[in-house]
Amino acid sequence: MTDTLPVPTVSTTDRPPRAASSLVVVRDSAAGIETLLLLRTDRGDHNSGAWVFPGGVVDPLDRDWHRCTSLDDRSVSDRMNLEQGGLDYVIASIRECFEEAGVLYAESRDGGSLSRDASTSLQSWRGPLHRGERTMGELCADHDLRLTADRLAYFSHWLTPAGRPKRFDTRFFVAEMPANQAVSHDGAEMIGHQWLRPSDALARADSLRLMTPTRALLKTLGDFGTVDALMRWAREPREVTRILPRLGRGKNGAQPVTPGEHAYAEIGRLDPEGRGHASYDIQTDVPVRLSSRVIRVTANNGSVMTGPGTNTYLIDGGGDGGWSVIDPGPLDADHVRAILAAAPGPIRSIFVTHTHVDHSPATVMLKAATGALVHGRIATYPDRQDATFTTDRVLNDGETIALGPDATLRVVHTPGHASNHLCYLLEEERTLFTGDHVMQGSTVVINPPDGDMAAYIASLRSLAKEPGAKLEWLAPGHGFLIEKPVDAFERIVRHRLKRETKLIDALTELIATEGAVSEPSLLKRVYEDVPERMHPVAMRSLLAHLFKLRDEGVVRNDGHGWLLIG
Repeated sequence: MTDTLPVPTVSTTDRPPRAASSLVVVRDSAAGIETLLLLRTDRGDHNSGAWVFPGGVVDPLDRDWHRCTSLDDRSVSDRMNLEQGGLDYVIASIRECFEEAGVLYAESRDGGSLSRDASTSLQSWRGPLHRGERTMGELCADHDLRLTADRLAYFSHWLTPAGRPKRFDTRFFVAEMPANQAVSHDGAEMIGHQWLRPSDALARADSLRLMTPTRALLKTLGDFGTVDALMRWAREPREVTRILPRLGRGKNGAQPVTPGEHAYAEIGRLDPEGRGHASYDIQTDVPVRLSSRVIRVTANNGSVMTGPGTNTYLIDGGGDGGWSVIDPGPLDADHVRAILAAAPGPIRSIFVTHTHVDHSPATVMLKAATGALVHGRIATYPDRQDATFTTDRVLNDGETIALGPDATLRVVHTPGHASNHLCYLLEEERTLFTGDHVMQGSTVVINPPDGDMAAYIASLRSLAKEPGAKLEWLAPGHGFLIEKPVDAFERIVRHRLKRETKLIDALTELIATEGAVSEPSLLKRVYEDVPERMHPVAMRSLLAHLFKLRDEGVVRNDGHGWLLIG
């Protein structure tokens, strides 16, 4: 047994970031969009030796040269959701691009573009600007120039993760490469440059040592075929949200984790101060302290169906209530030993979400080792169920169970994935243990007759109403903690109904040419986005959709195939 697992704490301090700005320079080529990347010299920080977009820290003097542009600070700041100072970032990105790459976004006061000779003659200003000996205002005044800030479009907003020794609040802009100019890296901060298609840069991401924001922005650039299409999108009214990566640890060492990655929300909960001790990957049979009450241990049964493995949760009842286990997992003696080792006290209760063979078979061994009482339900149909499962207490929807003075579980019957599926709400933490009702990274298989698509969607909608309003976290049977539970429920319902609409559209089209439509024909159309190796599994969910529509009077089977009614 162990009680040495770190308990998450609330952040009290944070290192203030410095304002920074960066410019993504793009051009059209015969092969598509290309972007300019510069090779950063080795300065002993985490960006050393990386290929980056030109950029740097906003200088206080950048504010003094608003008059060198035709833009006003108010309009730019509004676009960037700032009270003021938006134009500072624009000027800083123009200055940094000129200092580091020799490319200047400027024109003559009468609106004429810079000639190649004029651009070349300005290169002597780069060093004095970088050293702070001259200013952009002086450059514009001496050469009668105006900065073409209007050529830049606001692109993205990134904040360096907490825990880094240097932090930057960086605004990214995008602009087409000016005509009649050539790139030349400064040889000090930047020691190389190249133009690359986004896809080519991403294919070499590791060897080029691309930073997380660079990779993300390259992926966005790759969505556009031309500079014109990119710039039109960038200038459209849209919300540019700040992206804050979080540092995590795992098999590849310390890495930033971005919003949308599975571990992101959990890392924020377990490591609010950004010290980098929370994991971005799931290690099997290694206990993870999720809160003062909850520990997770993941079984070593990862697969295409189970993701990283089946999660077993241990809950502390407090006082002399002992510990309770949710989902002992597959029949695996090593996993049972890991559960016993992770429990800081005696295990007195076992709760099972459902009796599929990756969730409940270890119940027998765990009960034998602890004498714990088993709680759950028996499935209506025995196919694909754990035949060894028996329960000491059959649970009913809505009942509450005091695990001890500090922990209360409420039972929620959620049929759909399985007829006996239960979720458990830990009321003190507003956390719902979802079993397979909600999985991370994939949708669950609905396998009739025990699986029922109509019941599954109804269960999700019911959860979104009650206890959805009281929920803060989902603890799934596979994967990391999930935040914003109601959003997760609604997202799954939308996905299922979108698939159902696709099924009806396929029937409408195929009936016109084939008459009654076979299930294999529907599978190819409705699940064409699913790898063929997964089609036998997808067939189960297809049948679940068809049976739901049949029961609703939308489709029927005439013995030869499926037809729409009406």
